[in-house]
Amino acid sequence: MSARRTIRPVHTVAELREQVKSWRAAGERIALVPTMGALHSGHVALMEAARAHAERVVLSIFVNPTQFAPTEDLSRYPRTLEADLDKADAAGVHLAFVPDVGEMYPEGFATTISLAGPALGLETEFRPIHFAGVATVVAKLLIQAAPDVALFGEKDYQQLQVITRLARDIDLPVRIVGVPTVREPDGLALSSRNVYLGKEDRAAAPVLHRALSAAAAQIAGGGNVLDAVDDARRAVIAAGFQLDYLEARHAASLAPVLSRAEGPIRLLVAARIGATRLIDNLAVPD
Repeated sequence: MSARRTIRPVHTVAELREQVKSWRAAGERIALVPTMGALHSGHVALMEAARAHAERVVLSIFVNPTQFAPTEDLSRYPRTLEADLDKADAAGVHLAFVPDVGEMYPEGFATTISLAGPALGLETEFRPIHFAGVATVVAKLLIQAAPDVALFGEKDYQQLQVITRLARDIDLPVRIVGVPTVREPDGLALSSRNVYLGKEDRAAAPVLHRALSAAAAQIAGGGNVLDAVDDARRAVIAAGFQLDYLEARHAASLAPVLSRAEGPIRLLVAARIGATRLIDNLAVPD
């Protein structure tokens, strides 16, 4: 532990609620930043944005097993708790909630949130249990921490829309705020999984952002949506990616769109290079 670290980590829901109760009694607003740890500059941007929304910031660090399929990378997902706490402390976070699996999913746990709407398609076609696990753990965190606002990165855009709908549909008294994606200088969206990229794969990875940017510009300039998407798919595949999807969707509902007239458009992509799966998205300018 850093000798100068002032952030307070807690490990139980009871401890979390006790601290939140004292802040509430003092009339302070609370922001929550849910994460799975392995914090990078994108997470730091979330924590810094949270400080603009509330007097107190809670960071959760929990690698949620229910959103990983048996074939996915739960066991090798990076875990860097001490470095994470140092980053959170430097960002001005007041409390870190670091539960273990037994605290979040006690023996006999048998409840999962069922989803439709923006959860259907895209990621669900390739990770069918993912959003049910995300929605369940996020709902628990929002109930446990009872924040006024919770912040999520736009890099996981479908997740952001799923959580926004979740909070609205089950009447959670929290405002969900999306924070713009933080990128490397070459355009690659920051992700905890970027550490898996080998040298050649890392050199190719920015093609995702370049392909989306070209398609967005093509559509914004009056080009055909389907043609722009097809051009982007070809560029991604030519760079050595195995494409899961690259789609144009309505920015709020995530329903498929065929033309600009159908509403604001978000371009979303998921693709694999080497052993790493990357996602990204971009808004088509109005």
